[in-house]
Amino acid sequence: MLQFIEYSVVGVASGGIYVLAALGFIIIYKASNVFNFAMGEMMMLGAYFFYMADQQLGLGWIGGIAVALILSAVLAYLIERGLLRPLLGRPPVVLVMVTLGVGAILKGIAGLVWGPDVLQLTEILPRKPIFIGDLLLPGKLAWSFFYVGILAACFMAYYRFSRAGLAIRAASSDQVTAEGLGINIRGVFSRTWVMGGMLAAVAGIVAGSVNGVTPQLGLVALNVLAVVMLAGMTSVGGAILAGLFIGWIETIVGAYLGAAWQNFLPYLVVLLVMIVKPTGLFGEHRIERI
Repeated sequence: MLQFIEYSVVGVASGGIYVLAALGFIIIYKASNVFNFAMGEMMMLGAYFFYMADQQLGLGWIGGIAVALILSAVLAYLIERGLLRPLLGRPPVVLVMVTLGVGAILKGIAGLVWGPDVLQLTEILPRKPIFIGDLLLPGKLAWSFFYVGILAACFMAYYRFSRAGLAIRAASSDQVTAEGLGINIRGVFSRTWVMGGMLAAVAGIVAGSVNGVTPQLGLVALNVLAVVMLAGMTSVGGAILAGLFIGWIETIVGAYLGAAWQNFLPYLVVLLVMIVKPTGLFGEHRIERI
């Protein structure tokens, strides 16, 4: 029983990485109705930006985080402003294909610049294990969960109580009405992409600090897709709960059934949930009026 509890705590903690990336997915989708399949590569590039600024330019880990956030925000803005905004009004599949193409380009650029080898980031998280009674938690994982929790709480507060968050929620509900009320819809699109880029950068740095950085780091986003679908595409709070659940079930399945089950069982769970509730556990049922 103690071992199960230990695996459960580790699983919930590992799900924190999924939470940040899922929030980036959902905030972009809620405001602009674009499902960003390049989110994983934006995570990966954010981790590389941190590595470049910290170790290659010698700015230290604080400077590395600042540079990674700024460059990731600029990258996200350029993707929205230069590639997606000219396609507003086109069928959603066109925008999806553009984000898939952007992801492939970013992955290729990372491979050309930094190569295929695993790069180790500066250890900004303590490695010393944490004991809670008889439970042992890996230090990096526990501290990453702690900081992810703080960031998620700050994001929720910003989203719920700031004027910018109100504008995002209004645009998500009805873009035409929101624009009629004086909200700059295109500005909201840019703002949400910038926020999504910064969330992706933090998620990439956290994931890279635990496992190292390669161009394949973006594959983490495949698990984030399960989180987003389970949450229901539009629920910010649901993304947090779904991220922690997917992290937990991955760890439990991997510990007791092996890695082969771990790779697909979360998607099987999501599929079963969506058969019963197609909008996900926390998604909104939207009605299209003609």
